[in-house]
Amino acid sequence: MRLFAIRDYRHLFSAQVIALFGTGLTTVALGLLAYELAGPRAGMVLGTALTIKMVMYVVIAPLAAAYVDRLPRRSLLVLLDVVRGAVVLALPLVTEVWHIYVLIGLLQAGSAAFTPTFQAVIPDIVTDESDYTRALSASQVASTMESLLSPVLAAVALTFMSFNWLFLGTSAGFLVSALLVLSTRIPDARPSTHAKAWDKAAAGIRTFLRTPRLRGVMALNLVVAAAGSIVVVNTVNYVRDELGGAQSEVAWMLAASGTGTLLAALVLPRVLDRITARTVMMAGAGVLVGGTIAAVTLIAADLTTWTGTAIVWTVIGIGMALIITPTGMVLRTSVSRNAVPEAFAAQFSLSHLAWLITYPVAGWLGTNTGFTLAWSVLAALAGAGAIGALLLWPRHDGRGAMTRTVTPARHAPSKDRSTLSKAA
Repeated sequence: MRLFAIRDYRHLFSAQVIALFGTGLTTVALGLLAYELAGPRAGMVLGTALTIKMVMYVVIAPLAAAYVDRLPRRSLLVLLDVVRGAVVLALPLVTEVWHIYVLIGLLQAGSAAFTPTFQAVIPDIVTDESDYTRALSASQVASTMESLLSPVLAAVALTFMSFNWLFLGTSAGFLVSALLVLSTRIPDARPSTHAKAWDKAAAGIRTFLRTPRLRGVMALNLVVAAAGSIVVVNTVNYVRDELGGAQSEVAWMLAASGTGTLLAALVLPRVLDRITARTVMMAGAGVLVGGTIAAVTLIAADLTTWTGTAIVWTVIGIGMALIITPTGMVLRTSVSRNAVPEAFAAQFSLSHLAWLITYPVAGWLGTNTGFTLAWSVLAALAGAGAIGALLLWPRHDGRGAMTRTVTPARHAPSKDRSTLSKAA
């Protein structure tokens, strides 16, 4: 494959994959650590920790995107990997719940700065338009594979070791990622057209607010977060307390959702050649609304079986992939080449803002009032997001800006000549 013949991209992609799998193992281990420290209130602890994560992402990601052209990007990526590895290494040593909150804050601050920096690097290394499209797809596939395989690896590991060892594996992964980044030749960033940091941070958000299809993406972010919070926050308590499962079975249930995501991701490339991104993403919204309603039915009607839960979790995974996978294409074809990093940073923050709303509902409301009410609220939020997306994203804009000409980054003149797709 021509894309992976590019040495620097190959090393960066490998670094991303390794860091993703490390993060996936941390997610499983963190839920089990919360259960060990808080028992039945693990959902609240995990919900709080993940809320802290979202605050870091919403606040730090746009600032990182704003300042990334002023810093040596390779050194910054390496430093962030090292810091994250050190923080994860300390997680098994915690003895109090508040220790988790402090360390998660530090860990996610590093991740919030890493992601927009990494995304900004790719178009400077992969300059061919078709290869850049494949790079975006490869990044999404990597995320998809992580969501499937990390819980499976965790489940296998937990059959013969304590979950604390998962943190050690994560830390090692971040260090290997740092070494791979260090081996690349990342060019200096081209200065943004925005002089002030806040202008750069806000530019992507302003683009979202004035572009109908991107406003639709904002609404779809809420659908994904509402359904995903049920899986991410509540699986550990649901499996341990409602189904009576063990640590490894928590990981296997998370893997069920990842399986749904993987199945959809394998099919979507061919589907998107024939069907508009809007149609696919709206279908995903419908699937997720149905999945959340099915989850409420399971718990409210006392139908909590292993098979039923696995099916619902798989459906949620499919729905998430249907929305998330085409999002990068929609973003990239809605802005000029120079504005791509800012647009991705804005989506990074806005999508996590949605999770900032739903994580506390799943964690705090789920712990204090039970899953039935919490999941009903999340189902209502998913429905509201789906309706909002239908209203905000005009039907005629479905394929509205799927093509444009891009000037290669390394040859780009100071004035961007990308053919900007006209917003609906």
